[in-house]
Amino acid sequence: MIQLPAIRRIALCAAALTCAVSALPARAQGDLLVAPTRVVINGGGGAEVVLSNIGDKPATYRISLELRRMDETGDFNEVAEADANSGERTALDMIRYAPRRVTLLPGQPQAVRISVRPPEGLPDGEYRVHMNFRAVPSADPVEAAASDPAQATGVSIKLVPVYGITIPVFVRKGRLEGQATLGAAQVVRSDDGAFIELDMGRSGTRSVYGEITGKDAQGKEVFSIRGVAIYSEVTRRKARIPLNAEQLALLKGRVKIQYRELPENGGALLAETTATFP
Repeated sequence: MIQLPAIRRIALCAAALTCAVSALPARAQGDLLVAPTRVVINGGGGAEVVLSNIGDKPATYRISLELRRMDETGDFNEVAEADANSGERTALDMIRYAPRRVTLLPGQPQAVRISVRPPEGLPDGEYRVHMNFRAVPSADPVEAAASDPAQATGVSIKLVPVYGITIPVFVRKGRLEGQATLGAAQVVRSDDGAFIELDMGRSGTRSVYGEITGKDAQGKEVFSIRGVAIYSEVTRRKARIPLNAEQLALLKGRVKIQYRELPENGGALLAETTATFP
C-alpha cells in the first residue's frame, strides 16, 4: 500500500470529493469514490488516481484493466483480449499500474500510480484502456453463519451486491486533433421520462469530450449535461440529455445548443447548432 503523509491524505480526499461532485456521471458507487474520472497522459510519464473509502467499514477493492468500445448509441461494449485490435493490445501492454488490490479503512484515501512505457516506434495516435475498481465482498465469519437460525433449519441465500467503477485512461502521442459537429435534436418521451436525443459527429485523430448546454432566445440556460464523449472508434453517436418537468416546460421555440470542453479544460467551443422545439 502506498502510504501518504497525513496532510496530503486530507488534500487528496478533498480533491476526490470535489471531482466527484463536479463531474457527471459521478464516479461513486457503494462506499467507493474515485478521482479523477478520466486520465489523459501525453506521451510517456504517469498519473495518479485516488480512491477514497467513504463508508464506515474497511473495504477491499481489486483493480484491473479492461477494453471497451463505444457504439453509436454512446454505450460501451466489453472487448475480450482475444478480440482486441492492434491499438488496444498496444494500450494494454504499455500501461502499468500499482497497487492492484487495496484495503482501505473508513475515510482513508489511496493513490494508484499509473505509468506508461511506450514501445519504440509507437505510431502517433490515441490509445485507451478502462481501469476498473471493483469491491471484493467480505466473507461472513463461520461463527456468525452457524448461529443463524436459518442456517440451522435449511438453506438460505444471501445476495451481496458487488460495486464497481470504471474510468478511461488515455495515452496520446503526437499532435492530435479532434473536431465535433451537432446535428438534429428532438424531444423523446418514454416510460423512463423525457429526454433530448441529439445527433453528434466526430472527426480527426482523437476523441472529444465536454459538456452540452441549451439556451433559449434570451440566453437562459434550459438544460446542461457534463461528461459527454465521442471516442475515437466512432465518427457519430446519439446523446441523450434527460429533462425534468421544469426543463421540459421551458423547452419552447429556438434553442441554441453548444458542445464545449469542460471549463477546467479551457471551455473551448467544439460545436453548436440551433433547434426549434414546438
